[in-house]
Amino acid sequence: MWRFVVKKLLSAILVASIGLTTVQGWAAGNTRIESFNQAKKLLEQKVYFDHRETFYCRATFDSKKNVKLPEGFTTQKHEKRAHRVEWEHVVPAENFGRAFSEWRDGDEACVRSNGKPFKGRACAEKVNQEFRYMQADLYNLYPAIGAVNAVRSNYRFTVLPDVASSFGSCPMKVSGRAVEPPEYTRGAIARTMLYMQDAYPKYKLSSAQMKLMTAWDKMYPVDAWECLRAKRIERIQGNENPFVKEACRKAGLL
Repeated sequence: MWRFVVKKLLSAILVASIGLTTVQGWAAGNTRIESFNQAKKLLEQKVYFDHRETFYCRATFDSKKNVKLPEGFTTQKHEKRAHRVEWEHVVPAENFGRAFSEWRDGDEACVRSNGKPFKGRACAEKVNQEFRYMQADLYNLYPAIGAVNAVRSNYRFTVLPDVASSFGSCPMKVSGRAVEPPEYTRGAIARTMLYMQDAYPKYKLSSAQMKLMTAWDKMYPVDAWECLRAKRIERIQGNENPFVKEACRKAGLL
């Protein structure tokens, strides 16, 4: 009897492990687009051409990047950037960039014309191809009101139940070094972050972020736009986000 129970338990663990490996093993990162500027143009012209709406605040924007702010939107900082759309890294460039030695320490190739060395994003972008691919990955880029992008910075996502919106009618909360995104963005955020971890060995979620993203992935299902967006990106970039694709398949949205 006990042998049978143990056998069934081991079998269940094996099935679960295979299932997890299947999903996580699918993801391969961007190997086509190295230029961040090119990535932004591709998103503007090939992905969001008929869906010009910002991610966090659902503000509309035009082909010249001018934002029409939603009624009741307010910001205490970066007011000049509030009327322009910017392309937000859901996984911030700094958060994966710190894994690169060029970001942390610089490189012999990172020297200005005056002889002074530099490091950080500029050095990583100049020297490291893998960083350029990660920085330009279309799956990780979303349109955002410039002021929201600036205030979000590289802060971690979480839940802030006792904090008011930081942008008036836009339900985006920022407190300290933490951000609570609107509920309607959480599923897409989770599937983006899980993809980035799976596609790029340099990037790893903390255990707390992994638990939160796994929960959000289950709690907030894909919608038609998330599936169409991923389909368009796959056509351009040549790789899939399996976390989105599998969810779209199960939802009958492929």
